Amino acid sequence: MNEARKDDTILDVKNLQTVFFTNSGLFRAVDDVSFNVRRGETLAIVGESGCGKSVTALSVMRLVPDPPGRVVGGSVTLEGTDLLSLDEAEMRKIRGNRMSMIFQEPMTSLNPVMRIGDQITEVLRLHQEMTSREAWAKAVEMLRLVRIPEPDRRAQEYPHQLSGGMRQRAMIAMALACRPALLIADEPTTALDVTTQANILELIRELQDETGMAVMFITHDLGVVAEIADEVAVMYLGRVVERGSAERIFIDPQHPYTLALLRSIPKLGGRRERGRRLDAIAGMVPHPLNRPPGCPFHTRCPEAVDGLCNRVDPEMRELSPGHFGACHLRGPAGQAG
Repeated sequence: MNEARKDDTILDVKNLQTVFFTNSGLFRAVDDVSFNVRRGETLAIVGESGCGKSVTALSVMRLVPDPPGRVVGGSVTLEGTDLLSLDEAEMRKIRGNRMSMIFQEPMTSLNPVMRIGDQITEVLRLHQEMTSREAWAKAVEMLRLVRIPEPDRRAQEYPHQLSGGMRQRAMIAMALACRPALLIADEPTTALDVTTQANILELIRELQDETGMAVMFITHDLGVVAEIADEVAVMYLGRVVERGSAERIFIDPQHPYTLALLRSIPKLGGRRERGRRLDAIAGMVPHPLNRPPGCPFHTRCPEAVDGLCNRVDPEMRELSPGHFGACHLRGPAGQAG
């Protein structure tokens, strides 16, 4: 892992708050979230569906639909620029240029009536001083870079003519066309088969090594996290409940929610694993409009202490150097929570 240096920070998110105004009340989708991503490193944001991972990414990109959503607090800084202070015209110069996003389902993200090559060309001509001929040649080069066979022919085709894996590669080609400093990948391998998933992850790693870009990878698959992440942020009900290096999170998880996620991973092994029931996290994620008092996880936590966890909201504390957690029962090394 790269040495943590302040000047290496590409993205710095502090106390981010995003809400949705609904007829039923105020929905806090992202609630006081902080993290940073450094040059050449990958931050994985993990958690169950509905925990706020994708809304966090959309908030960073300034793509939360308004109305009903709005970023109401905190700061998002990309290479020293406060994104929340920019107007929409200034943000358009940054999106697809200094930071790009790969969406979960490329079939709904790609324009169905535009050729693949034209969609990549559009990004290049918007952000780079290129002629149509130069942009088309660059688009074909990007398709070749992401290992799409016969890139000249594929550039002439429409999204529906490509397989799921090739559409995802085309999305990556578009996202990387302007060599962004930050790539946000929102579950980019969820709908792909295992072989294609492995190829996509390898491709992202190779391009990251080549360009030094920072990657913010959103997923619920801890197997993927173990393979690609340098840092991990675990989210629950709109909050980061544990954050640290991938090695620390997997070897010494502290928050009960992180422990529960790790225990729920299917294991392959010998006789001891045969016939063993898969561990599951009890209960359901509370409805965001009916957020429980105290620790948001206490309704499902086997360690919850009545009178404490169900009343007092835990603060994020440094448990060991670079390892943070929000749990009343956990404290710094050698100290009880």
